[in-house]
Amino acid sequence: MADTSDFRRGMVIELNGTLYSITYFQHVKPGKGGAFVRTKLKDVMEGGVIDKTFRAGEKVKEVRLERRPIQYTYTDGQLYYFMNMETYEQIPLSGEQIGEDQLQYLQENMECQGLNRDGVVLSVELPQFVELEIVETDPGVRGDTAQGGAKRAQLAPGAVVQVPLFLEVGDVVRVDRTEGKYITRVT
Repeated sequence: MADTSDFRRGMVIELNGTLYSITYFQHVKPGKGGAFVRTKLKDVMEGGVIDKTFRAGEKVKEVRLERRPIQYTYTDGQLYYFMNMETYEQIPLSGEQIGEDQLQYLQENMECQGLNRDGVVLSVELPQFVELEIVETDPGVRGDTAQGGAKRAQLAPGAVVQVPLFLEVGDVVRVDRTEGKYITRVT
């Protein structure tokens, strides 16, 4: 058992028979009353996100999930197939198990981490930083940088991020997937 002081991003807990991953937490000490912890919890199996508040010191059941390297291979339109990098076994997962926030960054041959419990892959974690090609963006206009110089760009799997004006279609960029922000151009 763990308590609220042990919370950290990525920690997996069990509530009412459902596994949740902590995506955000904040300890709050109001002027009146007891301290509490606000959290955002992502359902490991279904991908939905809920907000939950815990009293400070409240006990929760921590679940240890094993992380194994897997590689995304293809989709048949309904399921996404990953290959276990150790056994070469094919693992089908639904879009709900992967999560809509991650699907927009998923591309073929991407190496990910499979979250396993009792030998069964429950969910997938993509790398924090991904390198993707720009497939659609407006052309940058020379001298149009008075307001910081950023424009909207759509990346190959479907994600949309703000990028500098000098980037064009076909450029490959590194993106922080968790923040949805442009980091740098990849040469």
